[in-house]
Amino acid sequence: MKNFITLFLFLALSGGVQASQGVELQEADIDLSDNASLQRGAKHFVTYCLGCHSIKHIRYLRIAQDINVDQKKMLNDIAPEGASIYDQLHSAMNAHDAEKWFGTQPPDLSLIARSRGADWLYSYLKGFYTDKTRPYGVNNLVFEDVGMPNPLWQLQGQQKPTYKTVDGQKSIDKLVLEEHGTISEKEFDRVVNDLVNFLVYVGEPMQLERKSMGKYVIFFILMLLVLSYLLKKEYWKDVH
Repeated sequence: MKNFITLFLFLALSGGVQASQGVELQEADIDLSDNASLQRGAKHFVTYCLGCHSIKHIRYLRIAQDINVDQKKMLNDIAPEGASIYDQLHSAMNAHDAEKWFGTQPPDLSLIARSRGADWLYSYLKGFYTDKTRPYGVNNLVFEDVGMPNPLWQLQGQQKPTYKTVDGQKSIDKLVLEEHGTISEKEFDRVVNDLVNFLVYVGEPMQLERKSMGKYVIFFILMLLVLSYLLKKEYWKDVH
């Protein structure tokens, strides 16, 4: 139910339009064992996303423990000023202002990586382009008629689309950077990848532990299968 509500709110915020068909997604480099990337991603989320979006299913303390960050460093370098180590990642935007500016409250992003996928998020964050017909002056290659501004525009700069015509239909071919941001394209790719890496971690904080435990579970099941087979043979050997 919570997954459905999160997805519904995300669609509402973005105009209720599904992702553009036929768009080839770019591949995110997800590595949940890279604590440095997760630390940078957490900082990027607080800096560029927390103003509108919350992550209410995790606390700063849990993040600090999982990505091996001292609690003081978490509060001083990552969490917003005045936050407690026991706080959840709640947006500073209240519901009244959210509805006034966006028409609805921006969704909580705790499960967005699980509902959309890492490659979709990575491509989405890199897919904003200038579109003067839209309320915030931008559109998105992956999510057409997006209902939010580009949160990373200062870093990325401004992109414009180039078009192609196939079977008489005009469509976007690719995006071209027309105005450079404050960092290089390679540095921007790393920022986006770190942010997506963090959101994937938030979607399932115990993912590494689950995968590590999984091999022991499979080994146990195989051993149980062998023992069950031998036991079956022992019971049935005289039944003839």
